[in-house]
Amino acid sequence: MVLFTAGSYDVIVIGAGHAGCEAALASARIGCKTLIATLNMDNIAMMPCNPAVGGPAKGHLVREIDALGGEMGINTDKTCIQMRMLNTGKGPAVHALRAQADKKWYQAMMKETLENQTNLTVKQLLVEKVLTDDGKVYGIETETGEFYEAQCVILATGTYLRGKIILGEAAYAGGPNGQRAAEKLTDSLRELGISLMRFKTGTPARVDRKSLDFSQMSLQPGDEETHNFSFMSDVITREQIPCWLTYTCEKTHEIIRSNLHRAPLYMGIIEGTGPRYCPSIEDKVVRFADKTAHQVFIEPEGLHTNEMYVQGMSTSLPVDVQQAFLRTIAGMENVVIMRPGYAIEYDCLDPTELKPSLECKKITGLFSAGQSNGTSGYEEAAAQGLIAGINAALLVMRRPPFILSRSEAYIGVLIDDLVTKGTNEPYRIMTSRAEYRLILRQDNADLRLTGKGRELGLVSDARYERFISKKEAIETVLQQLWQGVITPTVENQEKIKAMGSTEIRTGTSLFDLLRRTEIRYDDLRRQFVLPPLSPIVQEQVEIAVKYEGYIKKQFEQVERLAKLEAKTLPAPIDYNLISGLSLEARQKLNKIRPLSVGQASRISGVSPADISILLVYLEQSRRKGAGE
Repeated sequence: MVLFTAGSYDVIVIGAGHAGCEAALASARIGCKTLIATLNMDNIAMMPCNPAVGGPAKGHLVREIDALGGEMGINTDKTCIQMRMLNTGKGPAVHALRAQADKKWYQAMMKETLENQTNLTVKQLLVEKVLTDDGKVYGIETETGEFYEAQCVILATGTYLRGKIILGEAAYAGGPNGQRAAEKLTDSLRELGISLMRFKTGTPARVDRKSLDFSQMSLQPGDEETHNFSFMSDVITREQIPCWLTYTCEKTHEIIRSNLHRAPLYMGIIEGTGPRYCPSIEDKVVRFADKTAHQVFIEPEGLHTNEMYVQGMSTSLPVDVQQAFLRTIAGMENVVIMRPGYAIEYDCLDPTELKPSLECKKITGLFSAGQSNGTSGYEEAAAQGLIAGINAALLVMRRPPFILSRSEAYIGVLIDDLVTKGTNEPYRIMTSRAEYRLILRQDNADLRLTGKGRELGLVSDARYERFISKKEAIETVLQQLWQGVITPTVENQEKIKAMGSTEIRTGTSLFDLLRRTEIRYDDLRRQFVLPPLSPIVQEQVEIAVKYEGYIKKQFEQVERLAKLEAKTLPAPIDYNLISGLSLEARQKLNKIRPLSVGQASRISGVSPADISILLVYLEQSRRKGAGE
């Protein structure tokens, strides 16, 4: 095929899912001429699984994306049809916002944003090759013979790399929702020496709302209080559509067990590794044989469709079996399946072949983000896309890469886990993966990251002004609380009693009073002279006061571990030559090439003894260099 040069760009993004959208927007907003290539213009920002955003840890990622100047939070707030704050009975570190979005509306608004972004071109293309010369990217080739030149290419291919749909005994090449698969791009990556893994994910049936009996289900409404993901959103009211809760029963499980011989998972048809934290219903029935019921959430796909998503029932069993077991569930006795559930296998990169910047170690200018890195979830994909887009743009501009540490963001935890530890199943972010949960809350993402987004050029003047105003308001009130000292006069004691608290014995600051569990800022304001605060400022003030001791301890932990992160490891080290290191440590260190001793300490198979040897080696090298 004769190639013709169809365009020249700084950055090309392959794929327009959640990773691709954030990558392309970040690159363009920083100032790079950017192209985003999608297999289908009508499926930009598609939600092939549940049209939900957020949840435990995932909600933290969305807030961090927003704080850095990304789009997912803004787009979700625009297109949300239900929003709830989860884990409110626990501490603020694990509070998690979750939204049900209108699937088509979300896509339409994100497509509009991409099409109207300065420096960004959107095209429908099937990319077949990533072109390199002497270990450096210089462009892409499409199936129609178009050559596009670029300094950087970002792979955001989702589940489309050699995608294979599996439904009962049927199996065929394809992407989600009947889309085309990218067959030849996998071969191109292999030719470049990139190691690929084979993973699997799945989705449940979509059913007709008219065929359901909601009177047998439990109503799951959204919160009365209006929430937003974006720190810039001013939505104060929104129409909310309820979800519904029902349960499987023993009859459901009996039908599934009696048809396991027809399940691709147990027939050997499925080769890829599936997500342990989101198993199919057939896998759940086998693994949790003692359970007599599993939760099933019925969730709307949008305002203008009767399609309902059957959350908790991911499956690849044949359609007749799907219909049979769904009809055993309360409220679904007459269910009509509009789209059956299915599994999808796909190729993805071994993430340990990536730098913390998400650039491939072997090929300069080639980045990867999202499910193509072995992760699972829209939020994980969008977070990686944002970082890949930022770093591709910075590479074009010959600026240092932007890397978030584990103590700065959940995004830092996500990427460090991937590039340091790798993954043998689709990776999902969880609050338990973060060592510093109390300082990485979703509510303070802007305080942690907006300044960094501003330095990158992603934070607008309007966003930054709002951020500064909030930050100054918090600091001002905290100072007033410290300075506001009251004495144990009769009048003050009565005021304290009125707040449901115990009397003071000596002069006490309002800050110390607010530490008390039973006292809220509004209580203090009613009794003493304090300014009214917006809900978001008041939330930050109360958390800062009530959790001050715990937060201080976490910052002290960060400072101690920062010493290991600051001890950098020179790239040319041959770990085979360092005597005393275990064989496994040598192999892992040579493969992953950690940037610091801190990163090395998190590699599976590298023991504390190995870290001690590395520290001795670095000190000897330093003294030798000083002597010379």
